[in-house]
Amino acid sequence: MHTTPAPRRSCLSVPGSSASMLAKAPTRGADEIVIDLEDAVAVSAKDDARATVIAALREPQWQGVRCSVRVNAPRTPWCHADIIALASLAQGPQSIVVPKVEGAGDLAFVERLVDGVQASAGDVRPLRVQALIETAGGVSHVHEIAAASPRLDALILGYADLAASLGRTAGAGAQLDSWRAIQDAILLAARTYDLAAIDGPYLGVAVDAGFTAAAERAREMGFDGKWAIHPAQVAALNALFEPTGEEIEHAQAVIGALAEAERAGGHGAVALDGQMLDEAVRVAALRVLARAHAAA
Repeated sequence: MHTTPAPRRSCLSVPGSSASMLAKAPTRGADEIVIDLEDAVAVSAKDDARATVIAALREPQWQGVRCSVRVNAPRTPWCHADIIALASLAQGPQSIVVPKVEGAGDLAFVERLVDGVQASAGDVRPLRVQALIETAGGVSHVHEIAAASPRLDALILGYADLAASLGRTAGAGAQLDSWRAIQDAILLAARTYDLAAIDGPYLGVAVDAGFTAAAERAREMGFDGKWAIHPAQVAALNALFEPTGEEIEHAQAVIGALAEAERAGGHGAVALDGQMLDEAVRVAALRVLARAHAAA
């Protein structure tokens, strides 16, 4: 079973080409910092950005900070170099975000490369992988992707590139309902294979009505957290995705009622406040309590 040792309510994306932004990133309060070597870096700056990121991650302020690095996509000239550099670090990121994943083969390539680099270094660090689903092919094969690698611990929905792939509007004003089917597909695959489900960024930098509506929709649908593209969005996401006191109290009551029924022999239906309780309700309650504990 995949486990998530800390919450991912907010995942702040930071350009890997900016040493000054990287220096400030650990202080922004995000549950995870996502350093970007892909879209945020010009083609002519790829090698320099990689060197900047490697140097930054060796600095003491990154110790204890949950960090991932979005590498360049498989089949690009830079992907293998990104992965080799990151997997070679003695104290590198907790995970690699692989963009434009379209099938199990993409993750198999990443896994073999990481395995080889770590075997060469004698490193057994559990470097995890997150799959960014942002093409029509990726959505079509999302269940295959979710089952592809024991290193995989999250699926992320990427709106901008996916919109381009589908020929769909992706701006900050795009209709929320137009993404519901794809959001459900990502969630279903993530829950089937016990992965975190992370919603992609709202394509605007403000904490406005559109941002709030998009984040609330993601939370209500069941996503564990959301990417942020501006530090101002971090606190809002942390507050929104943390379970409320009422949710925690209800989850505790569910677990208590089911435990009492088991002690009594497990006979008959179990109900709480007019709701029939079963294993699915227990799983949901345990997820709420795990999120609350992790965020404490």
